[in-house]
Amino acid sequence: MVEAREIREWTTDEIEHRLDEAHQELFTLRRQMNLGRLEDFNQIKRVKRNIARMKTILRERELIAEMAADTSAADTSAEEAR
Repeated sequence: MVEAREIREWTTDEIEHRLDEAHQELFTLRRQMNLGRLEDFNQIKRVKRNIARMKTILRERELIAEMAADTSAADTSAEEAR
């Protein structure tokens, strides 16, 4: 299981790449489950949680970027008003 602390050290591109890989892995695990070949059903739970962690951190980064953009736009507007 990947910890959020570790994911935060990755670049956004790396997170997106690993997110794609995790979705593929989840698809494979579900297929194995349907075929009766999956031995450890907890793997599905772990992969889903890793996907959720990666999506959460990507969203955090989006919100931080939006806040930074709003702050800089407000600063620019305040300087123009002077």
